[in-house]
Amino acid sequence: MDTLLHIVRTITSMGASAILPIVITILGLVFRMKLGAAIKSGLTVGVGFVGLTLVVNLLNDSLKPAVNYYAKLGSGFTVSDIGWPAVGAAAWVVPFAALMIPIGLLVNVALVRLKWTKTLNIDIWNYMHFLVPGAFAYYLFHSFWIGLAVSVALSILALFVGDWIAPKWQEQYGLEGTTTTTIIHTAWTLPVTVLINKIIDFIPGLNKLDVSLDKLNKRIGVFGEPVVIGAIVGALLGFLSKQPVTKIVPMAMGIAGVMILMPKVVGVMMEGLSPIGDSAKNFMTKQMGENTDLNIGMDIALGLGDPATVTTTVISIPIIVVFALFLPGIRLFPVGLLMSVTYISVMAVLASKGNLLRSIISTVIFSIIVIYLEGWVAPGATAMLKGAGTGLSGQGSDFVLTGPWELLTYWLSTIF
Repeated sequence: MDTLLHIVRTITSMGASAILPIVITILGLVFRMKLGAAIKSGLTVGVGFVGLTLVVNLLNDSLKPAVNYYAKLGSGFTVSDIGWPAVGAAAWVVPFAALMIPIGLLVNVALVRLKWTKTLNIDIWNYMHFLVPGAFAYYLFHSFWIGLAVSVALSILALFVGDWIAPKWQEQYGLEGTTTTTIIHTAWTLPVTVLINKIIDFIPGLNKLDVSLDKLNKRIGVFGEPVVIGAIVGALLGFLSKQPVTKIVPMAMGIAGVMILMPKVVGVMMEGLSPIGDSAKNFMTKQMGENTDLNIGMDIALGLGDPATVTTTVISIPIIVVFALFLPGIRLFPVGLLMSVTYISVMAVLASKGNLLRSIISTVIFSIIVIYLEGWVAPGATAMLKGAGTGLSGQGSDFVLTGPWELLTYWLSTIF
């Protein structure tokens, strides 16, 4: 078991850009692609993910001066918002971590063969989203089997949720043959943002406003172009956060660059995924008969190619920061959460069908809910993080520990 765990940790420590080429190449060979074509697809997807990481980092760097400015306005927070990288790393320490990938893959293949699901989850990197709740349960209940059961159950749930959102996902983002299996967002962020949109439907006036980037472009011409919107938003953020002109211009250019580059790097990933999707569909049709649909489960980051998601992100972040500073009862400044707003916006845009105003409203409201929940679950989160040997001093929490399964686990642990 220790040897298997060491192998798994070694693989996952390389990051998604290294794991994806390996997984894609192996899948290509399984689906009867030629070796050269499988390697090319794997490397292309990996390069696309490298580009995606660079563009996301550019977005974070461009927003950083404004975020730092707002962070200095408040004090007195008692909980550290540590961010998903630390929580994800802690999850791989649990004793059943080494079993999760082989069990998850075997169960997935079996369910596809039984035609119970159409989703083939190849997003090995994001198995951490199954492991984090399992690790949370393990440290709170001190049970190997409860922790493993929670992780496996969520890996299965991700497949069925992936089936449910696939048509909406493909229509909104134009990502044919794919879905997303990042369960913290598909089974938590998306349902809440859908509910927020349902509530907006009952608000007179607001329910009639349909603001999309396409409509903005038609109404205001060049000022509705994504690159121009990015530059304006970046400059405005710099001005509002009292940055010198030497910071404002790079912020404006950085966000403008993100608006242009993000769809292009996602396009590179799709260039590598498309041959795999076609081969998988042909292979499964031969194995299971006609009318066999198969969707490749991928990271939610694939949805960042839509300019509306980036626009929603850059407008929502300063609003979230202001609310975090001035709303009563908030126990942490959302440093870690701000790294996830980019991905929250993907689900918000999906729920609002591209309506920019609704996307911003639902992103902000959901983030505020999460900030409060992070504070509530902090004692349980701290027990997990310290049990995993993170060396955390004081209390810590994170967005990925606020899913309904973690909230239920924590509530039950307080009772028993």
